[in-house]
Formats: sequence, structure tokens, C-alpha cells
Amino acid sequence: MPEPQKRQLVHPLVVRITHWINAFAMVCMVMSGWAIYNASPFFPFRFPVWATVGGWLGGSIAWHFAAMWLLCANGLLYFAYGLGRGHFRRKLLPVHPRDVIHDASLALRFRLPHDTGKYNAVQRALYLLVLCLGVLLVASGLSIWKPVQFSWLTALFGGFDFARRVHFIAMAGVVGFVVVHLALVLLVPRTLLPMLTGRAPRAAHEGGRA
Repeated sequence: MPEPQKRQLVHPLVVRITHWINAFAMVCMVMSGWAIYNASPFFPFRFPVWATVGGWLGGSIAWHFAAMWLLCANGLLYFAYGLGRGHFRRKLLPVHPRDVIHDASLALRFRLPHDTGKYNAVQRALYLLVLCLGVLLVASGLSIWKPVQFSWLTALFGGFDFARRVHFIAMAGVVGFVVVHLALVLLVPRTLLPMLTGRAPRAAHEGGRA
């Protein structure tokens, strides 16, 4: 009778909970944000109605703010855990440009090793980038939401109109990250279950290529 395969904790409970809450809140924010953009577009295109939520401008704004508070609270919890328990230090650092270029080259040739629960240099760089984009989204969002109360912040972004563009571009960056993230999950589907259960077979740390 074969010995049961040992499993190892790769994603703590706090990380898993904040990950899925963040995914839900981000989808709500993006779709409601697209509806808000459609009401006053500054680029020569609009998003299709099926890709938006809220039904009308007021409803979309309500969705956007509800998701914003959820996203901010969830983000603060994740930051507190990441800093307090050393999650960022262990998982996301260090990041060296040479390592990022090396791993990106392997990824483009579909030869990049993938160990469940361990981030390669490209993943670390992308996660740090999306965290920075999140801070930029919050800051530009505040300058749009309260341009009088946060006039100094709005001025820092070059005015209300430019702050809207910064907010939109940061959002586009986050959407791009999500697309890449989902593509990697499709390429390495065994990484999905550990984000639900928290555990993966020890053998998953010893091989596999994406």
C-alpha cells in the first residue's frame, strides 16, 4: 500500500482569505469604474455595458465606493500581516533586475521552473508592482473623490483631470496584472487548489515547469 503523500502549508489562512476578498472587490471596482468612465470618457472609446455594474452613474458610484472600502480594509489587513509576520520579506524579496530578466527569458521559452508557494523573480516583481499600483489607485482615487479636501493631493497629480487619467492607467495596470495572473494559472493549474486549501504535496516543490 503506497504511503500517503505528505502535504505542506504553502499559503496561510490570512493570505488565502485576503486573496479571494481582494479578487472579488477588485472585479467590482473595475466594472463599476468602467461604468463611471463611460459617463464621461476622456479616451475615444467606451466599455461595453455587459462589462459594467451599477446600471446607471449613481448606482455605479455606489458599487465603486462599497468595493473601495472593502478593498482598503482588506489591503490594510494584508499589509499588517505581510509586515508583521515577515510574509513580504520571505515571499517578495529580494528582487534583482538580473534575476527578473533571467526568469522572464525562461518564461518566454516555457522553461521556467514553478514551485508551488515559492515565487520566482518575475512573480515577485509583478506582485511588488501591483502593490505599488494599488497605492497609486488609492491616492489618485482620493484626489478625485475629494478634490477640495485633498487639494494638495489633487495638485500633486497635476489637477483633477490628470488625476483621472492616472487613476485609469493604474487601473489598466492592475487589469493587465490580473490577465497575466490568470494566464499563469491556466498554464500551471495545480497552483489553484493550494490557494483554496492552503496546502500542496511536497513533491510539487521539487519539480514542474511553467
